[in-house]
Amino acid sequence: MLESKILQVEKKPKGLFLNLLKKVGKAISDYKMIEDNDRICIAVSGGKDSLSLLRILEERKRFVPIRYDLLAVHIDTDYSCIDPETLKEYFRKNNYNYYIGKIEIPREESQENISCFWCSWNRRKAIFETAERFRCNKVALGHHFDDIIETILLNLFFQGEISAMSPKQELFEGKITIIRPLCYIEERLLEKFAEESKFPLSAGVCPNVANSKRTFIKNIIRDLAKIDSKVKKNIFRSIKRIKEDYLL
Repeated sequence: MLESKILQVEKKPKGLFLNLLKKVGKAISDYKMIEDNDRICIAVSGGKDSLSLLRILEERKRFVPIRYDLLAVHIDTDYSCIDPETLKEYFRKNNYNYYIGKIEIPREESQENISCFWCSWNRRKAIFETAERFRCNKVALGHHFDDIIETILLNLFFQGEISAMSPKQELFEGKITIIRPLCYIEERLLEKFAEESKFPLSAGVCPNVANSKRTFIKNIIRDLAKIDSKVKKNIFRSIKRIKEDYLL
C-alpha cells in the first residue's frame, strides 16, 4: 500500500508541467473555454505547441471536476512538420483518441503559391469538417502568447486594423467554438516543455517560413524586448486597454 501511494505521488505533475497546467487552467477559467460534456477536437500539427496542448488537456482530465472528451486531429500535407506514421505511433503509445486526414496539394500549384495563408486556410477547413464529422463542439488550437502578440502587430502593420487572436471565438452560429488554452504561455516555455517531454519532433519546416511576415514581426518583437522586457506583455495588454477617446 505504501509503495502504491509513493508511485501516485511521483506521477503528479511538478515543475514546468505544473506551471503550464496552472496557466492553462487560468485561461480556461478566465474565458470559460471548457464546459461539462464538451467534445474537443485538438488540431495537432505535430509541432511543440499542439503536442504540449494535447498533453496538458489530457492531464487536466485527471483532476478537474468537469468531464470532456478529446480527439487529436492531424491534417497531413506535403509540408507537415512530422511524418504521420510517427505521430500515429505516438498517439497509440499514449492512448490518445485520434484521426489523421490528408490535404492533397494541387500539382499545378507552385511552391510560391503555397503560402502560410493557403496552408492555414485549408488545414482549418479540414479541421472544422472533421470536428463536425465526429460531433465535436469545440476546436482547440495551439496558439500561444507569442502568436497572439505577433498577430496584433501583423494586423496593425499589414491589414490596417486593430485585432488579435481571440482566446475563445464562436463560429458558424455557435455550432463550433475555437479555444486557445495556451494564450497565457510564452513560446520559450513550450520549447522547454517539448524538450523535457521528448516529443517526437521533426526538423522539417515550411519552406516559406524564413520569408514570412510572421517571422519578420517575431524578429521586431525580439529586438524591442532587448530594450524593454515588458514589451511583449504591453502588446498583449494593449488590446484590452483601447482608449476610444483617443481614436479617430
